[in-house]
Formats: sequence, C-alpha cells, structure tokens
Amino acid sequence: MENASNVRAIQGKWAERFIWAAVLQGLVAAIITVLILDPLQYLTGKADYYSPAKVIASNGAGTWLFTGYISYLVVGVVAVAVTAIFYFYIEGILGKPYSGLTNALAWAHLIFMNIGVAGSMLLMMYGGYLAGWASAATSAGGEGLTSLQIHEQILGSLTDPIGGMVLLAVLGALLGGLGYLIRSRT
Repeated sequence: MENASNVRAIQGKWAERFIWAAVLQGLVAAIITVLILDPLQYLTGKADYYSPAKVIASNGAGTWLFTGYISYLVVGVVAVAVTAIFYFYIEGILGKPYSGLTNALAWAHLIFMNIGVAGSMLLMMYGGYLAGWASAATSAGGEGLTSLQIHEQILGSLTDPIGGMVLLAVLGALLGGLGYLIRSRT
C-alpha cells in the first residue's frame, strides 16, 4: 500500500482528477457512439424512427450532430486527458502541489471546462439531430422543413446557449492556465 500512496503523491491530485474527468467524458462518448451508430436498427432490419446515423448521412444542418460529436471526442476526452499531463508536470515532476489560489483555479478549470465542453457539444449534437430529422421528408418520418425554417425554428435558438457553454469552457481553460503559470513560477 505504501507504494501506491507514493505513486499517487508523485502523480499529483490534479493529474488524477483530470484523468478521471477524461474517463467520465470517454464513457459519455462511448454511450453517444452507440446511440449514433444505433446497432439495433441493423439487428431488427428496420428503424421505426429517424436514426442519428441517417441524420449524419443526410448532410445539411444535421452535420451539427457530427461536428458536435467529433469536437466532443477531441476536446471533451482527449484534451481533458492531455491536460492531466500539465498538472502531473507541475505536481509530480516539479514537486509543487497546488494550494490556495492555484487550487481554486484548478477546480475552476476542471469544472468549467468539463461542463462547458460537454454542454456545448451535447447541445450541438442534439440540435443537429433535430435539424436532420426536421429536414427529412414526411414520408421518411421527418417534418420536411426547409433549411431556412430549420435555422429559424431549431438551430437559431441553440446558438446562444452553445456559445455560452463554449465561453464557460474557455474561461475554465484560461483560469487553469493562469493557475499553471502562477504555480510553475512560485
């Protein structure tokens, strides 16, 4: 047990927290992947609804779903995991544990970045799904709306919340960067 606590001390508490955040984001990404691929439609031979895979294939406004998904994988999973390396370097390599102000900045980084990334990308995926469904012909289970109607009725109302979530993620990253600079210099 002593070796495990020594490794944890070398690793650093913030590296571990970001690794776990990346694991959680990865779990969410895996669930979303299953929902997008919709394997049950292949087992049953039909889909009684307009599946996310059809939305992505339909192009147009439905590409919001694909863009949100890829961005979630890259920023929500990979970038969060890579961020742990920065914290490992400060705490584990330089031996400078976070405390006080830098600890608060690291918490803000972890919380704001993860909520902002997940919120913005999930909203983008949801909007893309709705847009793809709405653009499909009524005979295919959609609404048959035009691109203009889709942007006015569905996507237009999502741009501000998505933008706000992106700003929250950026604020988290900036606060984390500030904490990183402060801690690495002291």
